[in-house]
Amino acid sequence: MTDMTSPLWDPAQYLRHADHRARPFTDLLARVPGLPGTPPRIADLGCGPGNVTALLADRWPTARITGYDNSPEMLDRAHTAHEGPTPGGGSIAFAPADARTWTPEGPHDLIVSNATLQWVPGHTDRFPDWIDALAPGGVLAFQVPGNFDAPSHRALRDLAAGPRWRDRLDGVLRHGDAVHTPGHYLALLTGLGCAADVWETTYLHLLTGEDPVLDWVKGTGLRPVLTALADDPEARDAFVDEYRAALRSAYPATAHGTPFPFRRIFAVARRDG
Repeated sequence: MTDMTSPLWDPAQYLRHADHRARPFTDLLARVPGLPGTPPRIADLGCGPGNVTALLADRWPTARITGYDNSPEMLDRAHTAHEGPTPGGGSIAFAPADARTWTPEGPHDLIVSNATLQWVPGHTDRFPDWIDALAPGGVLAFQVPGNFDAPSHRALRDLAAGPRWRDRLDGVLRHGDAVHTPGHYLALLTGLGCAADVWETTYLHLLTGEDPVLDWVKGTGLRPVLTALADDPEARDAFVDEYRAALRSAYPATAHGTPFPFRRIFAVARRDG
């Protein structure tokens, strides 16, 4: 998951909840049909630190896989941890790219994106180019968070729009049009000539530790605010303290951990051919 417009990203913070974050990707891959190429050519758009990119090689051992991201910090981690030949005879490489402008070179068997497109304004405008770049029978598959109306995000918006912060944070958060409804994605993808499978799931993550929801959002949704306030540590810490209090109220801890509902939207679109 990586914003291709660009808050500053912290791979270590993002990976603190790697197991929970990877589960939607594995659920997405489970619905991807067989790919036409031998070996298949795969692009992972918004690969982040590369930990889920590596899962592609488990599913398609001979694949030639390239992960793309615009965060140097994420790409450094990906290069170090996951780049190179794979045990099945394929390969994983990583390269810088911006999802707003990235155009595949040559036919691809799978273009996949995990929790990235919500950071890309107008991402559905890119679908025609990406589908045109698929080989016959190739697949576009993605998942995006559908939780922008959740308490975690409402509290973040309300706090940023309050009198103390609005001048500093005006326009920093883009939530209202970040993603579309499942029905809208289905209509777009079928209208582009694909056989499409679109669904949604709400995961009920049970998080542990002190302020675990805050710890989660520090790796993702809070990044634009942390970036905007990076030059003023006192203000940054004050904002985080206020947000921490709101999250504690919205997501009370229980004896077994802190329940954190998280809705996600999935789409798998196969190009006819």
